[in-house]
Amino acid sequence: MSWVPPRPVRRAVLDPFWLPIVFALQLLLIAVLVPAALLAPFTRRRRVLRAALLASAYLWLDLTLLAAGLWLWLRNPLPGRRDEVRWRQRHARLLGWALGTLMVTARRLFGYQVEVIGREPDLHTDRPLVVLARHAGPGDSFTLVHLLVTRYHRCPRVVLKRVLQWDPGLDVVLSRLRCYFLPSNSGAGEDRAAAVAALVDELGPADALLLFPEGGNWTPRRHRRSVLRLLRAGRFERARTVRDRAHVLPPRPGGASAALSTRADTEVLVVAHTGLDVLVNPRQMWAALPLRDRPMRIRAWLHPVASVPRHSDAVPAWLDAQWAQVDEWIGTQRRREAS
Repeated sequence: MSWVPPRPVRRAVLDPFWLPIVFALQLLLIAVLVPAALLAPFTRRRRVLRAALLASAYLWLDLTLLAAGLWLWLRNPLPGRRDEVRWRQRHARLLGWALGTLMVTARRLFGYQVEVIGREPDLHTDRPLVVLARHAGPGDSFTLVHLLVTRYHRCPRVVLKRVLQWDPGLDVVLSRLRCYFLPSNSGAGEDRAAAVAALVDELGPADALLLFPEGGNWTPRRHRRSVLRLLRAGRFERARTVRDRAHVLPPRPGGASAALSTRADTEVLVVAHTGLDVLVNPRQMWAALPLRDRPMRIRAWLHPVASVPRHSDAVPAWLDAQWAQVDEWIGTQRRREAS
């Protein structure tokens, strides 16, 4: 679903009705929670109970985001230029708290764990950051945004799907963080590049732009489809390369080219992760619950300002080389886990 109502409609209609909707959904969840709790001593994994509790926690966290967003707006309804940085930092901390609470809840209910491995990147606090991340598995975007806010102390600007604007709490906070919600797949290609360039142009030294160059979650099916598209187009050499990189989708260079060519002072963080990426559909996710000994492992490579290509013609080859490294690292991790 790529269409969402205009912002005035969302604020005037959807947001006020979210409270009674949450209460109604909570009543439905209680109808699930009570029998699930009664049957818990007789079930081994207690997946229904765990899922209902997480859904309930998510609803109330989202409602808290909406209420806190209203409070921040009442305190400062029209932030000027001087107050805008502080305004966004408050919303970033609010988002970091909500995502942190959600991750703690997921860890207690499902065993969801995150491990950051490798050397800690030596980020310069006086330079904006562009983050190019792999996209795969459940909850990876939430986890990476939480990492940016809490571990690297950055105010996130994210390029994400427009469907998230149907979530009132996320919509309010992410909109005030000046994130970019992608339009529909039909057309708007140049507009997307221009929007990403505008985001980068506005980045301050405490900001980070998060991009997912693959354009969607990696799955084996999408990987096969990307190979077939290249074969149909007669690009046989490229098809062999993409086929051999079985753990990633071929990156789309448009957003990265716009981001890196707009400014010459941005550092770049390339982020890979594995562990939960093999859970590619709801049935597999359900069967894996609870997540025992299956942490999400994250690895990041920092590219200083001088090592990043700035001409749009040079970015695609550079990005492809980074994705080759991401694929190699994921393959190594999976072989270690299997041994």
